[in-house]
Amino acid sequence: MNPSREQKIRSVIRQSQPDLTVVLENIFDPLNISAVLRSCDAVGIREVFVVYTRQYLDKRGLVLGKRTSGGTFKWIDVYAFEDLEECFRRVKQRYGRILATLPPGPDAGSLYTHDLTQPSALLFGNEDEGVSPEALALSDGSFTIPQSGFAESLNISVACAISLFEAKRQRTTLGYYGDNPRLNPEQQEQLFERWSAMLKSKKNHQKPIPVDKDSNPLLPVYIKRKDETPRSEIRVQPLTKFDL
Repeated sequence: MNPSREQKIRSVIRQSQPDLTVVLENIFDPLNISAVLRSCDAVGIREVFVVYTRQYLDKRGLVLGKRTSGGTFKWIDVYAFEDLEECFRRVKQRYGRILATLPPGPDAGSLYTHDLTQPSALLFGNEDEGVSPEALALSDGSFTIPQSGFAESLNISVACAISLFEAKRQRTTLGYYGDNPRLNPEQQEQLFERWSAMLKSKKNHQKPIPVDKDSNPLLPVYIKRKDETPRSEIRVQPLTKFDL
């Protein structure tokens, strides 16, 4: 690994946010999921949770568009659930609380009133119906993104990006992307070793990890996996000069 690549990887790791994540419920457009992953990577999120409870969706959203995600999928662990309660149980076990996004209305507080420096999982719902009543009932709170136009809602990937960059803004003031990183030095080194091994073996996480009630506890993002999925042979034109 050349020095500039190592420096870039270590910088990304140092700015990772292991106490911030996204939960996607019944998202059917694969481009939306790919765009969400790109936004997650941009703010240092290292794992995402997707749950499908609608059989007609047939998990189509998990067939990701490489060009849209910009190659970020290999740097993010994606966990897939079919049981809503199990998904929420595991997410809350890891992040403490889940905040659901709602359309503008009197029942939801503004995104900008929430303290997103605290451990948080942000829930985004189906493109047509939004967050389901079942998921909302299991959530610990909700928020809306204030709007000034006629549109009743934003595209899910746009709403996610706005929310995540508000979290990044808040966390930046506390030094979470600078002198006060969320991963300690030992954890940073472990994640560097994990990613280095992935690059050397030409493997990555291009398939989601299915989770059910009988699955083992989820590993922290910095722990090496034994079952890396082989990298696709498909080559695409990189979107940036930095292409791993």
